[in-house]
Formats: sequence, structure tokens, C-alpha cells
Amino acid sequence: MNFNLTSEQIIQKYSEDEQIMIRLYIHWCKSHQLDPVQLYSRAYPEQLENLALKELLNEADEEQQITVDNETMIEVLQMFGNDDLAFVLVEELNRLFPGK
Repeated sequence: MNFNLTSEQIIQKYSEDEQIMIRLYIHWCKSHQLDPVQLYSRAYPEQLENLALKELLNEADEEQQITVDNETMIEVLQMFGNDDLAFVLVEELNRLFPGK
């Protein structure tokens, strides 16, 4: 196993992992009939738009649907430092499934 990664390789790996996180988020939103752009905007109102989200959103329509459970989605978002978005997802889950 090679542990001598260059900065470029680390950045590339993070970018790939981030794209996977965004794809999971998009599929999670679709499975709950939620708009991923609208939820993202609620979590990060100061950001104009997320280009990666919009790009992958267009591709998601052509992909096979991925099922992501709620806890996993929240954990993945938090791993990438998207705590505000994870909080918005929890709010939506409480709205969709009151009392759980």
C-alpha cells in the first residue's frame, strides 16, 4: 500500500469523494420528494449557487436510483463538514415523520 500521496492526489481523492457525497445527497432528496437545490440554499443562504450540485443534479436523472438511509446521509454530510445541511435534513425528517 502506497502512503506517499502527493498534495495533488489528496485533492483529487477528496474531490472524488465529495462528488459521491453530492450524488448520495441528490438521491436521498429525490427519494423523499425534496428539492436538493432548495434545501442546500436553506442551509447555505449566503452562497450564490453550488455548481457541482447543479452539474451532478443533471446527471442524476440518468443514473440508477440509489437508496440511502437517513442516518447514513446525515453522517456523510457531517463527515464533509456540511453540518448546516445535515441540520436542514433533520428538520425535513421531523416534518416528514413527526414523532419519530
